[in-house]
This record gives sequence, C-alpha cells and structure tokens, in this order.
Amino acid sequence: MTVDRILPTEEAHDLLDLTRELATRELDGKADDYERRGEFPRDLLRTLGRSGLLGLPYPEADGGSGQPYEVYLQVLETLAGSWLAVAEAVSVHTLACYPVHAHGTERQRKMLPDMLGGELLGAYCLSEPQGGSDAAALTTKATRDGCGWSVTGTKAWITHAGQADFYNIFARTGGEGARGISCLLAEAGAPGLHPQTPERTMGLRSSPPAQVVLDNLHVDADHLIGEENGGFRIAMEALDAGRLGIAACAVGLGQAAVDYAAAYAKERTQFGKPIAAFQGLGFMLADMSTQVSAARALLLSAARLKDAGRPFSIEAAKAKLFATDVAMKVTTDAVQVLGGYGFVSDHPVERWFREAKVLQIVEGTNQIQRLVISRALTG
Repeated sequence: MTVDRILPTEEAHDLLDLTRELATRELDGKADDYERRGEFPRDLLRTLGRSGLLGLPYPEADGGSGQPYEVYLQVLETLAGSWLAVAEAVSVHTLACYPVHAHGTERQRKMLPDMLGGELLGAYCLSEPQGGSDAAALTTKATRDGCGWSVTGTKAWITHAGQADFYNIFARTGGEGARGISCLLAEAGAPGLHPQTPERTMGLRSSPPAQVVLDNLHVDADHLIGEENGGFRIAMEALDAGRLGIAACAVGLGQAAVDYAAAYAKERTQFGKPIAAFQGLGFMLADMSTQVSAARALLLSAARLKDAGRPFSIEAAKAKLFATDVAMKVTTDAVQVLGGYGFVSDHPVERWFREAKVLQIVEGTNQIQRLVISRALTG
C-alpha cells in the first residue's frame, strides 16, 4: 500500500518518488540473498549516495541535499520497507557525518562532499563492551603523544566496522564522567585500528556490528573534532537525531508487515472465504495499521520540531520508543496472521520479526528512552 504523504514541496514529492523507484529497482528481492551470505551491500550504498540519498538533511553547500528532516525520515521509511539493513546503514552513516558537519574545522569539513556523496562510509564508535547505555563511563583512553593522540581501548556494537572509511571515536582525554570525553576522527586502515570478526546476530545479518580494537592508534592533533573534552555533547546531539532515524526505520518495517499481512489475508481462504473476512483477524489488521500510522505521526511531529530549530530530544525519545515497540508488535502480529507460514523463511515476515527486535535496542534501549522521558517529566 502506498501511504498518502503531505510533503512540504514538490521537490520532496519527486524525491520520494525517486526513492521508491530506487528501492524497487535496487533493493527489492535482494535482502534474503545478502542476509544468507552475511554480505554487506556496500555497492548499493554507493548507488544511493550517488543518487543523493546519503546526505539529505545536510546543506547543499556541504555536498548534501538541503532537505528537512521531515522529508529525510520519510525516505528512510521507504528504504526500510524494502530492506531494513540498507535503511539502518543510511541512518548510521547520516549520524556519523554529524560531528564533522556541526563541529568540524574548515580542513575537516573538506571531507563532507565525499562523506555526504557516499564515497566515504562512516562509523560511530561510542559504545563499549562494558558500557552501552552508560556512555559517560567509557574507558577508551586517548593520551597525547607529541603530535597528536594515542588511543587505546575497545569499542563494541559498531555498525560498519570493517566496512567504514572513517570512524568517529569517542575517547577519554580528561577526568571521569561526561566532561572528560573527546571526539577523534580516524581513517580506515590506520595502524592500530582493528575491526574484529562481525557478531553473529539474530537479524540484520547483511550489516552485522563488530568490535573495534584500538591498539595505540595514532590520531593527528588536527583530527580532534570540536573542543578537547567536549565530545560527549557532540555524541548526545548526534544521538537525538539518530533516534529519529531508527524510528523511521521502525515505521517502514511496520508498514511493510501490515501491507504483507493484509495482502496475504485477502488471498488465503478458510471455511470458504478469505481469512480477512473473519472479524478477529480483520480487527488485528486494523490495530496494526492504526499503530503504524500513530508511530509515523509521532515521528514526523518530532521532525518538524527539529526542522523549526526547537528542542526535540524528548520527542525524539518518545518517537524512538513508540515506533520501535510498534514495529515489534506489528511484526509479531504479521507472523500470527500467516500462521505456520509466518514461521518459515519463505515469507519475509519471519525476517522482519527478527529485525524488529534490534530496533528496540540500538541508539539507546527503549528502557533508556523511558528514563529520558520520565526524568523530563519529573525534573
């Protein structure tokens, strides 16, 4: 089903049409093969980048497309409906470009056209094996070595590890807590930067995360992004926007599950009529569709706040929480609609069910989102 869109410009409508065309031509029908082989679709990311889809929310002067977040998120939703791993890769890459865009020096910003054009793929190295949600407690350490920094530690759950061309590395350069963290930019292949074997994941097997071991990695002094010990603020700014990206992926996945389940229910007959005609199942489909629409509305409301330059972090947390919980619920129900056929890999709902789970975890678990929202309410 094509969802009716109210977009701010005719250009945005054209962009969404282009995205649908690219998704149909380049993504549809390919996910299962890549997932089975555990192969990352790097060339597809380059294709999307050369089509202008990897720099959508960034200014044209930097090599982006200058689109509002409201539009960018609907593009992500469309991509996620065809192949979640690709949409998540676009979201993570967009997140990884943020530090240089918002806080980079003039020299660092010269990389933006290649970053936003998809020639350079980014990774965002914040989490650690013992510190995911408690990012301010990270232990990766960067010490001055005369002409820059020497970085030692291990990062965990890094999307694009081993695939990325540049890595944002958050490391401790000062005292304990959030005020002692800096953001450093490292290039792939640098001595001392060692991506590890990809994790064996439940879903997103064509884009599995991996640890990145940093063994006396040298980072030149001019690769410090922003102020020394000011990296935690950069990390949190990027994550606010990144949560909207994951919410958009969840909405796209949920919409795909609704559409597939409804189409199946109209074709599958039992007791002489399509199973969609049975009220118990029809009401389930109605609830699934309503939940996805509600998640989309919450997501776009948060995006409009961001586009207007107003505070949006709490609304981003709400959107991420609600949309990813909805994706988990809707994909579970889609499996139920298909019955036994939903339990086998012949139908995509089995994969979508597995993929939905990770969306409740990445960019801050949904328990952390509830903590953020509750603290905002109670002070």
